[in-house]
Amino acid sequence: MFLRRSTLFVTTILFATSSIAQEAEVQDMSDPLAVYTQAGFGYTDKGLNLKFGQTYDTGIDTTMGMNVIEVKGFAGDLFGWSNRNSDDSIDSFRFRNFGVDLTNGRGSQVDVNWNFDSNQGSASYSFIQALPKMGKFNLYPLVGLGMAAGEQLPGTSGGNLDADQLRDRYNMHGTFYVIGMYGKVQVTDKIWLNYNPMYMGTISGSSIYKEFGLEGDESVMSHEFSMGYQVTPRANVRYYSNWTENTQYADGDHRIEFNYQL
Repeated sequence: MFLRRSTLFVTTILFATSSIAQEAEVQDMSDPLAVYTQAGFGYTDKGLNLKFGQTYDTGIDTTMGMNVIEVKGFAGDLFGWSNRNSDDSIDSFRFRNFGVDLTNGRGSQVDVNWNFDSNQGSASYSFIQALPKMGKFNLYPLVGLGMAAGEQLPGTSGGNLDADQLRDRYNMHGTFYVIGMYGKVQVTDKIWLNYNPMYMGTISGSSIYKEFGLEGDESVMSHEFSMGYQVTPRANVRYYSNWTENTQYADGDHRIEFNYQL
């Protein structure tokens, strides 16, 4: 009996200590540079989204790393609310490898996207720098380079391809740059706003890509707005909207997302 009670007491102490340690490790989920293991679920105008992020050991005490996988836009015919064409298959896939240096507030990101509807994708590498906080405002400038690839664009070498040829032929279209910023406003202890403008422009590639590769032009300005509410230290609910200079806010992508820090 004494042994059982002692074991129970030690187990209780270990569980309490573990819980305190875990609570101390909770990251600020409103910080664009925060690194933490997470799971998320989104309800969007195009269907449902799933997200999972896993931290990993970088081998350097002053840095942190995280991989994030997102599957977007499935079950769109059943759950999507937009008037645009939707089906139940997956619309797009996104993979991000994210790292941050804790000594200088500098992050780096590999961002890979693939759209299954258009069979077009991109991969980019960016640097993000946290600037000193200004009252309720935080700014994180970003600069990066990337490349675009996918089904061969009509009008490139090979001429205007028909549908069968497009399905069978893929190539790298060209390269692009991205300059932007993550912005955060802390409204209250539990409510914050984000605005993330990004400007992209083509650098090299086929003449068709350089002139028309970014939404029918050589450059495009995109916008992302989100509003977050911290339900608990480990859970939040966020509303997102994405649009560009060529797409009005109402016609952009909208979603409500629940995220939990594991």
